Amino acid sequence: MDVKRWIWKSIVAGFSGTIVHFAFMYLKSRLGLLPSFQPYQSFQATISYWVGTNVPPIVPWLLSFLNGIMILGFLFARLRQLLPGQTGVTKGLSFGLIGWLLMGLVFYPVIGLGPFAVGVGLGIAPAVWSLGMILTYSVVLGAVYTALDSLTIRSRPNVGSGAF
Repeated sequence: MDVKRWIWKSIVAGFSGTIVHFAFMYLKSRLGLLPSFQPYQSFQATISYWVGTNVPPIVPWLLSFLNGIMILGFLFARLRQLLPGQTGVTKGLSFGLIGWLLMGLVFYPVIGLGPFAVGVGLGIAPAVWSLGMILTYSVVLGAVYTALDSLTIRSRPNVGSGAF
């Protein structure tokens, strides 16, 4: 039963963070911010190169969606106790900083944007935008997971306490 709780909390928290992430990407697009910084298009081009054929634009979006909901949600749930901080928000900030570093030092270079996307030619703007976007995602993830965790703890029966 505890595994089921862990899984649904991870999914709901990851989904919540992912919605915020996609809102940021929508805002970026609608406001015309950093128009030459298009990580999803770079990711699509990289995937197309890897598989040897064109990949539809929806593929990197779906992969990002699944990553945000499933992989990162589960990873946060498993690492939560090890992350510095006392609250879901501070643990989310810690998780987000780690994710930002990994994205800037591994993911962006792999998709051809260089470390922290400096290869785009916009200076530190893509790195700062990514930091804000990832921290917002991870703070929401941490806050929602912790809120769900506290609801789950309060709703459990007081087994073994002698109370009826």
